[in-house]
Amino acid sequence: MDANKPESIWTRAFALLCLAEFLGYAQHFVLQPTFPLYITHLGGSPFVVGLVIASFGVTSVISRPIIGYWADRSSVTGVMILGLLTQTLSTLICIIPFAGATMVANGLRGIGWSGMNTGGYTLLATAAPVDRRGEASGYYGGVQSTATILFPAVALWIIDAPYGGFNAVFFVAMSLVLLGAAAAYMLSREVPSRPRAIEPASAQSWWREIIHIFDRPILLAAMLLFTLHLSLPCISSFVVLYAGQLSVSHFGWYYVAIGITSTVARPLLGRVSDKIGCGSSLIVAFGLETIALLIMPMVTNLAGIIIGGALWYLGSAIGGAQILALAMESAPVERRGRAMASFSVAFPLSNGVGALFNGFVVDLAGFMWMYLTAALLCAAGIGLTWRHWESLKPSKLR
Repeated sequence: MDANKPESIWTRAFALLCLAEFLGYAQHFVLQPTFPLYITHLGGSPFVVGLVIASFGVTSVISRPIIGYWADRSSVTGVMILGLLTQTLSTLICIIPFAGATMVANGLRGIGWSGMNTGGYTLLATAAPVDRRGEASGYYGGVQSTATILFPAVALWIIDAPYGGFNAVFFVAMSLVLLGAAAAYMLSREVPSRPRAIEPASAQSWWREIIHIFDRPILLAAMLLFTLHLSLPCISSFVVLYAGQLSVSHFGWYYVAIGITSTVARPLLGRVSDKIGCGSSLIVAFGLETIALLIMPMVTNLAGIIIGGALWYLGSAIGGAQILALAMESAPVERRGRAMASFSVAFPLSNGVGALFNGFVVDLAGFMWMYLTAALLCAAGIGLTWRHWESLKPSKLR
């Protein structure tokens, strides 16, 4: 074997990890356009939609420290499997036709999401070759985003079908996440068990470790991820209500288009991000997202909405790959589970905060101002990147 041949990324374990994540994210993307329509069908306002989406973020954030602590001291794959099974149970609760029940269900789903992603990110940080982490992150993110190609559109088609409806969508979501749990179980047979960590006498109390949400080395990556995805609800959830206001038909094709864009872009732009560096990648990412959000209030048809969504997801692709690579570089090996749990808090936190803020702005001033204020917040990411430019140089990350 050639000693100079690059280490393979696509091992059996990595493939099973990607399959489990794909199925977990497929369930998420089935529910993404469903919840806004379901809540408004039950009589809720856009602000209530924001509350339901935010419940997912709140519980996911609160549960991360406990789950990260468990991942470091027990089974990472066990954390992932239990997270997927918890999401199955939560989706079953959605069948109760009451907005409050949906909020409870989405809150429980946030805990399951926390377990799935803490386990997934920790396993990725362990498996990815050091000099190809941007590329590995791109593949990993690309597999996750592949679910956006069809599943949101399928959810919309099932809702409108004579034999379908909201309950049919919920059963599809449960089936997907159960299959993900099965893939995670197969993955557990590929990952060697770790010896239980022995704590030094000077170690802090277990309860202090649990309540310590953000591991300091991972804080910069978490802040960047939070800012990058703060506007995600505008593009993924509220956009279906915006399309309804514009009387746009056949809107399922929007999700197909942005899904293809994200899936193709993430692996390719993951490689590009390794070459141009973290700081430059993030400037491009925040710039593309800001432009996309500024375009959205000016569009009047499906093609315009697709262009805006595709630009946003291109920015998310290149930025997300480098931020995940930065997190893997920054995570201390001896407490990688807690560090990656801290990092992964940023996604549901940004989703929850963004949903609450954007829902409030829509109720107060309409969709145009929602997109404009989201663009302003996204542009702040350029300032955050510039402020920490020296910390993002390769010599500082190795």
